[in-house]
Amino acid sequence: MYAYIRGTVTELQPSHIVVETSSGIGYEIQTPNSYRFQSQLQQQVIVYTSLIVREDAQLLYGFINQEEKTMFLSLIKVTGIGPKSALAILAASTPAQVKRAIEQEDDAYLTQFPGIGKKTARQIILDLKGKVAVDTPVESGLFAVESNENEHIYKDALLALDALGYSKRELQKVEKAMQKEVFESVDAAVKFGLKQLIG
Repeated sequence: MYAYIRGTVTELQPSHIVVETSSGIGYEIQTPNSYRFQSQLQQQVIVYTSLIVREDAQLLYGFINQEEKTMFLSLIKVTGIGPKSALAILAASTPAQVKRAIEQEDDAYLTQFPGIGKKTARQIILDLKGKVAVDTPVESGLFAVESNENEHIYKDALLALDALGYSKRELQKVEKAMQKEVFESVDAAVKFGLKQLIG
């Protein structure tokens, strides 16, 4: 229904961003990693979107480019993959990396994400091998910004990882590792945390 939304990013939350259009409507948009939009806060962006209507909710999902959106739509067609699992995969991987794992039948890569077991990983490969049209990777660190508030940064990053479905035990392990690092942005901290979680 909505191919994309152009507007100003007015709010960042661990699981979503708010984009206000010129008509004054603020759209709450679920994203794989909302902190990719950190440097775009209070700036105009185009967010590629997909509206999913459920029995109890209408949720808008948003992506930094068309390829991310395409991969999300492909993933949620697979039995056993819901939007939350698809977002978790895209938070830690580029569409090109996911496509490579599918084409190389690398189910070990796919099982690193929350909610993806061996059976679901095999189903992703079975359903999507040779069918995903993704050519270029998402740029790494596209929205990184400098900040000196390291503790605030990693706390926000932990909230983002929690929103993706990682357990408290996993997050405690990641927090210890984060405390030893200095991050320029929440996005960088989220990427570091995802790297720790998926090996």
